[in-house]
Amino acid sequence: MISKFKPTWMIPMIYNISPVKLEDMGIKYVFTDLDNTLIPWNNPYGTSQLRNWLNNLSKHNIELVVISNNKRSRVKKALEMLDLDFISRSLKPFPNGINKALKKYHLNKKQVIMVGDQLLTDVWASNNAGVRSVLVKPLIETDAWNTKPNRFIEKKIWKKLNKKYVDLKWQEDIND
Repeated sequence: MISKFKPTWMIPMIYNISPVKLEDMGIKYVFTDLDNTLIPWNNPYGTSQLRNWLNNLSKHNIELVVISNNKRSRVKKALEMLDLDFISRSLKPFPNGINKALKKYHLNKKQVIMVGDQLLTDVWASNNAGVRSVLVKPLIETDAWNTKPNRFIEKKIWKKLNKKYVDLKWQEDIND
C-alpha cells in the first residue's frame, strides 16, 4: 500500500523540470496541480519564473494542463492571465481528473507526467492512473486550511516511504 505514495521523481520545484528532458522522454503534456505547485496558493498571478518556464515548454511543443481539486471558478480565475487549460473538481487522489485529461487530449500514459506538491492527492492520483509522478516542494511554506490535515498525515507516510525506499532522494531535475 505504501508504494501508492511513492513518486517517480522528487524535484525541488516545477520550474526545474527541463523541457528538453521531457521532449527526449516523449512527454507531450505536463499535468500539474495548481496551488503551491504551479503558483503559490495565495498568489494567483504567477511569477516571471513561471512564465519563462511555460514559454520554454511551448518552444518544445509541450502543453500544460492544470488538474485541480478546486472548483471551476477558483481555477479559472487563477489561470485567466496564463491562458492554460484545466480540469477542476478532479477528485484527487482518485484518477478521475487525470483520466479525463488523457481522454480529452487523446494521450497515452507514457506521453504525460503529473506534477504536484502532495503525496496524498497528486502522487496517489498519478499512481492510481498509472502515470509517472513528480513530487515538488510547496512553493511557499504555508498552506490553505484544507491542506493542513494532509500535511500532518504525509509526515507519517514519509517515515514509511523512507524506511521502505532508502533510495528516495530529491534531484535537481528528472532523470538526474
